[in-house]
Amino acid sequence: MRTPIPTSLYIHIPWCIKKCPYCDFNSHEINGSLPEENYINALIEDFKHDISLFKPRLIDTIFIGGGTPSLFKGESYAKLFAELQKLVTFSDDIEITLEANPATVELIYLAEYCKLGINRLSLGVQSFNDNLLKKIGRIHSSSEALAAIKAAKNAGFTNINIDLMYGIPEQTLQDGIKDIEIALNLPITHLSWYQFTIEKNTYFSKYPPVSMPEDIAENLEKLAFKLLKNANFKRYEISAFARENALAKHNMNYWTFGDYFGIGAGAHGKLTDPNTKKIFRTQKTRLPKSYLNQEAPKLIETKILSSQDLIFEYMLNATRLEGEIPFSLFKERTFLDIALLNKALVKAVKKNLLKLTTNGFIVTDLGRRFTNNLQMEFLT
Repeated sequence: MRTPIPTSLYIHIPWCIKKCPYCDFNSHEINGSLPEENYINALIEDFKHDISLFKPRLIDTIFIGGGTPSLFKGESYAKLFAELQKLVTFSDDIEITLEANPATVELIYLAEYCKLGINRLSLGVQSFNDNLLKKIGRIHSSSEALAAIKAAKNAGFTNINIDLMYGIPEQTLQDGIKDIEIALNLPITHLSWYQFTIEKNTYFSKYPPVSMPEDIAENLEKLAFKLLKNANFKRYEISAFARENALAKHNMNYWTFGDYFGIGAGAHGKLTDPNTKKIFRTQKTRLPKSYLNQEAPKLIETKILSSQDLIFEYMLNATRLEGEIPFSLFKERTFLDIALLNKALVKAVKKNLLKLTTNGFIVTDLGRRFTNNLQMEFLT
């Protein structure tokens, strides 16, 4: 009997206090009062519609992202979870992650989240340098970030991630190393460490700051990787480092091409019909005002992925991972024959971007350095 494809749920909360100049996510500054109750009701209706199309299934992980999900009260999430569990079953060891802005969390609210079953907190720290935080438009300070991490631990969270960026405008190598050193002395279990990039349709794309020189960024990476390894933070994905048993299960499901429902304004999903072996991409209406309109459909696109779509999307995710990627996983998640990868695999191996093993492949150091080039090998 075929093993069911693991399924996650992504919930998007689209509002924030202030839009960061580098942010290209579907986030919108609060204008007036927050329509919290109406939005929770809309999420419930959204999920009901998805379930009517793609059938109930066991939910292994939930990720509440944004925007700033910590703007919503615990009672709102309590109502949402109660209604969701009337429609689907949560696994016994479900991982539920909530993203939070250090400026919007307090001990009392964190304790509420924890009691609800939210068992993983992800804090958008970005840096512990106040000057650099101002440069990238963050509304919190270093002291608020440290206080938020302490409050999370005191509230009962034992699984805490922080996001940090490097290559921030005017950041020095020493600044970047100091951020890592501070992080390693905190009660966190996971670190997401991203390189600062200028994305399209952002404030910084119109008024680009001077980024860190590439040679300094590469030096910083080498030094930081060594520090993290020595502190028993294992790199298991391009930007993800975890202590033992603290890998982000939700993100691992993305990277191993599992299924996920996506509800909320602008949310995307990827869902498999095991009977027809068709794999769908779903997309919800982007603007919060339109999403809240009860008369308008929330699901604006359902696309069946072609074989070429599946090959590229699978490899786009799988090549982010460290270690061996088994060939068997490709067939399990795409229903395609591994032979369809042969031509691109051979080319990638010849360019020393991949190394073949008996049962799969591993991204080489060169492939990791030029991940985009590696992924493009599977586009055509």
